[in-house]
Amino acid sequence: MNAVLRCLWMIALTSTVCPSWLAAQSDAASLFKSKCVLCHAPDGSGNSPSGKALKAKDLRSEETQKKSDAELAQVITQGRNKMPAFGQKLNLGQIQQLVAYIHELAKK
Repeated sequence: MNAVLRCLWMIALTSTVCPSWLAAQSDAASLFKSKCVLCHAPDGSGNSPSGKALKAKDLRSEETQKKSDAELAQVITQGRNKMPAFGQKLNLGQIQQLVAYIHELAKK
């Protein structure tokens, strides 16, 4: 009986936690697609026509991945070199989603 209760508890837990986690992942992916893909490419490599022309950073690179969340958030917020600032276009939660998504790009 204990195993059955544990199984039911796990099903209940995953049915409430996983959808919200998946939704957050989906939101971050959509945000990346709408704001970043033009220059950084879908995989974050910077291997897009615009990215090549602007010499966009490879977001999967060790240089980018070793940056702290705060450093990445600052670049997204304030911009850098040819990258525009998104601080007026995105809220803090969206910027945090992008930071997390950037860290995930190196794992793909």
